[in-house]
Amino acid sequence: MKQVLKKIPFVKKIYQWTKNTLKLYSTQSFSQEGEDLILKRIFERQKKGFYVDVGAHHPFRFSNTYLFYKKGWRGINLDAMPESMKLFKKYRPRDINLEIPIGESDRELTYHIFNEPALNTFDASRIQEILKNPEFTLIKKIQIQIKSLKDILDQYLPKNQQIDFLSVDVEGLDFEVLKSNDWQKYRPKILLVESLGGGGIKEFLHSEVYLFLSSQDYEVFAKTFNTIILRDKN
Repeated sequence: MKQVLKKIPFVKKIYQWTKNTLKLYSTQSFSQEGEDLILKRIFERQKKGFYVDVGAHHPFRFSNTYLFYKKGWRGINLDAMPESMKLFKKYRPRDINLEIPIGESDRELTYHIFNEPALNTFDASRIQEILKNPEFTLIKKIQIQIKSLKDILDQYLPKNQQIDFLSVDVEGLDFEVLKSNDWQKYRPKILLVESLGGGGIKEFLHSEVYLFLSSQDYEVFAKTFNTIILRDKN
């Protein structure tokens, strides 16, 4: 029926006008809560740049970095999910794509895999909360060796490369990821940190994550429902 309507001259004109208008004035976001649009505004005058995405999940679904990849940026994508980088290598070949979980120290942890990959987590305390929703099921648990963010950047970050923004979303291990960086050596201009539960900024200002990042000279800049955006004070 849709194809038939498109063949009617008047309907065809309306369809084409609507399509062109939406293309001209609409703004596309790939992030879960529009974080990439905030970043787009921050870096609107910057044609090229570099990002690091810890807990990248998917090359474009819920991605804080894909909008920038489309603009010509590149970066490092990291995810613990086995075989997660197959799609990244296909759709994001310009990036450095690594199937490596990140944590505070080199050790083995249990990784919980759900039917919704965005919920995969190392945090055993979150399992029962997730399973309260009948749509989600725990598929399996696997043991994975984790590495520090510092070690990954030492090995894979191109020489003299400034990191424009770091996105961290690893469902329960975020604080460990942040503590595993060398903040004197690697200082992203902007940080995106998950803040589950939709609490306000005042609540976040009393969290261990903020107290740590504040000690590294980062300050809160913006917030979506589940993400806090911070910037380097220096």
